[in-house]
Amino acid sequence: MFEVQSYTGTKSQSYEQLLKQLDSLLEGEVSVTANLANASALLNQFLDNVNWVGFYTMNHGELVLGPFQGLPACVKIPNGKGVCGTATQERATQLVPDVHQFPGHIACDAQSQSEIVVPIIVNDEIFGVLDIDAPIKERFDETDQHYLEKFVETLKKHL
Repeated sequence: MFEVQSYTGTKSQSYEQLLKQLDSLLEGEVSVTANLANASALLNQFLDNVNWVGFYTMNHGELVLGPFQGLPACVKIPNGKGVCGTATQERATQLVPDVHQFPGHIACDAQSQSEIVVPIIVNDEIFGVLDIDAPIKERFDETDQHYLEKFVETLKKHL
């Protein structure tokens, strides 16, 4: 049985522990849905001051809601629209300190103030995105971005 560890040390050390836990949690599982669900649950447990953690997967040129932790969310997001669609169109992480300043932000949860979206690219194709919202401005920084990109790289081995 998998057991969630407590995190100690610096922010970077805690993220390194999280990456090891993710790899262990997903080891041997072939179900993409199960792996995305467990990855979102693990991140939701690890991160403080967040109100939504989850995935959108690419389906026929648009992002479709996948496993997540949080309030009900937008079901479909067109490529290039909002923070998630911008991440897929630009194929780059979007670190947004204030969502109200992001042109075209899609407000699925009125409580969200900041957001980070990491694209998931598999075999040079957009698989989807990791999307995390926070109820406070400037919740995410470059350390979060670095390790959440590593989180996605670890996750990709299990997709």
